[in-house]
Amino acid sequence: MALRLNDTIPNLTVETDQGAFALHDFIGDHWAILFSHPKDFTPVCTTEFGAVAQLADEWAKRNTKVIGISVDGVEEHKKWKGDIEKVAGAKAGFPIIADRGLEVSKALDMLPAEAYLPDNATAANSQTVRVVFIIGPDKKLKLSMTYPMNVGRNFAEVVRALDGLQTAAKYSVATPANWNVGEDVIIPPSLNDADAAAKFGKFNAVLPYLRKAKLPS
Repeated sequence: MALRLNDTIPNLTVETDQGAFALHDFIGDHWAILFSHPKDFTPVCTTEFGAVAQLADEWAKRNTKVIGISVDGVEEHKKWKGDIEKVAGAKAGFPIIADRGLEVSKALDMLPAEAYLPDNATAANSQTVRVVFIIGPDKKLKLSMTYPMNVGRNFAEVVRALDGLQTAAKYSVATPANWNVGEDVIIPPSLNDADAAAKFGKFNAVLPYLRKAKLPS
């Protein structure tokens, strides 16, 4: 069954380079980002893990935990982190799930149930495991992005999307295209003009159904 937005993620017990734990326990009362990769020691993935490592302070500011997943084992993950940290110039302090048996990839709908890894598997055997999940403190999936193997993910966009999700959740608003923190938000259509004015003060009715305002101070 597909994992869709607002579904509760399965509470899998996972093995990582930092020990075993249940995903729900790991998330706790934080937001979480799970980013997956088809294989250790691959070029694009190494740069992506490095980008995540460099953003450690940004994740902390947003009460967000990050966790990687790759279809190799714990010992490979530990060795790979040396390469990641060399590329990033930053410590990769987040855990990486070992998913050699593909149980996590299948449970999170990254691979079909019948998928398996042949002997001497390459990244091509698990190439669809290239997903970013943003998960709320309620353990529900809030956003997913899937990339091909030859296009590196833009983690600045992941941060921007996380900001939008957290702002929308806190203030019951929406965010327009290309929105960044500090810019006007969209008042939901469910709020009439009088209630919108009471909550936001002055607002700009670009269209009857598109009203923009500053966030309440």
